[in-house]
Amino acid sequence: MQADWIWGLVGGVLIGLGGAVYLLGNGRIMGASGIIGGLIDGSGRDTARERLVFLAGVVIMPLILWPIYNVDIDTHMTDQWWAIIAAGLLVGVGTRIANGCTSGHGVCGISRFSLRGMVATVFYILAGGLMLTLFRHVWGLI
Repeated sequence: MQADWIWGLVGGVLIGLGGAVYLLGNGRIMGASGIIGGLIDGSGRDTARERLVFLAGVVIMPLILWPIYNVDIDTHMTDQWWAIIAAGLLVGVGTRIANGCTSGHGVCGISRFSLRGMVATVFYILAGGLMLTLFRHVWGLI
């Protein structure tokens, strides 16, 4: 469809707005990997309630909006479960190594002119492009 880019723009604006509200509301960066990681490793025990509310919103809000917009979404995601699981695990490991993810470094880091966020964003975009090229066009796995 010609107007598909609008959904990406709306989603980006909402993520940016969410990051701003999170930062203004409690003074912390809205990095999803840090929010989840703090629950998993126990370092976020003192803010567990706020972390769980954030994650609940991430899961529940699309479920609320789906019937309102009634849009069929084609994600073009592979049907190879091994690739989906491997990708999820690699993203999780990568975000822990990089001390952040796309919402922390990309959205919140760049918007605060963080050099670390900008450098991390450049490298994860390059790594993602390289992996897509290898897995799809060189090895034909996805």
